[in-house]
Amino acid sequence: MSVTLLQKIALVVTIIGAINWGLIGLFQFDLVAWLFAGETSIVSRTIYTLVGITGLINIGLLFAPTED
Repeated sequence: MSVTLLQKIALVVTIIGAINWGLIGLFQFDLVAWLFAGETSIVSRTIYTLVGITGLINIGLLFAPTED
């Protein structure tokens, strides 16, 4: 299985997004919104969009052949 640099970057961003969702679920604390002046700021919305796009990129990892 050959993981590209883009997939590795996408995976890191997806993990960061998952951590943020965990904080929201457990503590009702949105780290991205807190860091970037609210959930409707352009920076926060851009980060949310990037997390969504990287999640879609990582769908390809589900169907990649594995080395046994």
